[in-house]
Amino acid sequence: MRGLSAHETRAIERARSSPMLARVRQWAAVNSGTGNLAGLASVAGMLADAFSALPGEVRLVEPAPAERVTAAGEVEPIAHGRHLHLVVRPDAPVRLLLTGHMDTVFPADHPFQTLADRPDGTINGPGVADMKGGLAVMLAALEGVEAAGSAIGYDVLINSDEETGSFSSAALIAGLARGKTAALTYEPALPDGTLAGARGGTGNFSIVVRGRAAHAGRNPEDGRNAIVAAADIALRLAAARGPQLAVNPARIDGGGPNNVVPDLAVLRVNFRPASQDEIARARARIDAAVAEVAVAHDVHVEVHGGFNRPPKPIDPGAARLFDLVRDAGADLGLAIGWRATGGVCDGNNIAACGVPVVDTMGARGGAIHSGEEYLIVDSLAERAALSALTMLRIAEGRL
Repeated sequence: MRGLSAHETRAIERARSSPMLARVRQWAAVNSGTGNLAGLASVAGMLADAFSALPGEVRLVEPAPAERVTAAGEVEPIAHGRHLHLVVRPDAPVRLLLTGHMDTVFPADHPFQTLADRPDGTINGPGVADMKGGLAVMLAALEGVEAAGSAIGYDVLINSDEETGSFSSAALIAGLARGKTAALTYEPALPDGTLAGARGGTGNFSIVVRGRAAHAGRNPEDGRNAIVAAADIALRLAAARGPQLAVNPARIDGGGPNNVVPDLAVLRVNFRPASQDEIARARARIDAAVAEVAVAHDVHVEVHGGFNRPPKPIDPGAARLFDLVRDAGADLGLAIGWRATGGVCDGNNIAACGVPVVDTMGARGGAIHSGEEYLIVDSLAERAALSALTMLRIAEGRL
């Protein structure tokens, strides 16, 4: 190691010695799919116990109301688990926001439920990289920072709904981001350690089309086919694709017997804009498609949803934070690079608040969101040291 002070060395040694692997095994052994409220409650309790070792107050926050559109075109509430919030030294002059999520994409009835050690030094299991490993890295880094006697202040937020868009925690994220010097989010780094740089945004829409039922053989002209109208909207939206805007009409719910003109359809569409200008263009295209199809097919159309994660560019503040992380990595013998990605996470929400963020400070791993998900075990100590050193240098005003 090069260029490390005594208190930095103390923090790094403490972070590396934390029982990260044992924590990952414990937390990942419990299913915490976003809809598994019992599993989320169990994991939230374990996390609250673990993070209570840090100074400050740990509390479990009730989720904000969120809703979804059913296949029947009805709006219904979604139940989410509670979110963990820890606040330490709220009056400190330099304060950070550290975020992660306790939920995974694997529901309670998914076949991928167990952990397996592999000969190559990785662990295969649900959420081991995304992001039980990241949560273990975050806690270990904070233990190192506290061992070094740092006076930095920070909020930790671990939400229960990141994998489905953070709809019940978005306002909490925005409130905690306010006034922070910087933020670190513990999504997994790529297997080679590369970080995510600029990210596009995302928007999800459910477009409900209501037509008129009729007999498909006796009087089809009296019907108004909602499936055909929804398909027309899908084609018009798909035509908006461009280099800076991905459009994915993903599903149409509706229809019934072949001899009935369908009177209801629900079109699900995902947008991936690279900039705010593309969000404006997508909104205009949605408005135009809906209006034109409603007239052309004589149907009623309702649009639900929105752009829940804005694009995350690398602005000057973010560039300085990435440079600080890179330099900290160099002093630890790590080559830190980053590249743009099409994925989204809570880092998008934080950046939209004007706070510099690096959102892949977690462990190295891969094949996330699949039954092949794996964590590179040796990266736990490596990434905990990187986070601890980064936080100490932010506390010193190097950002």
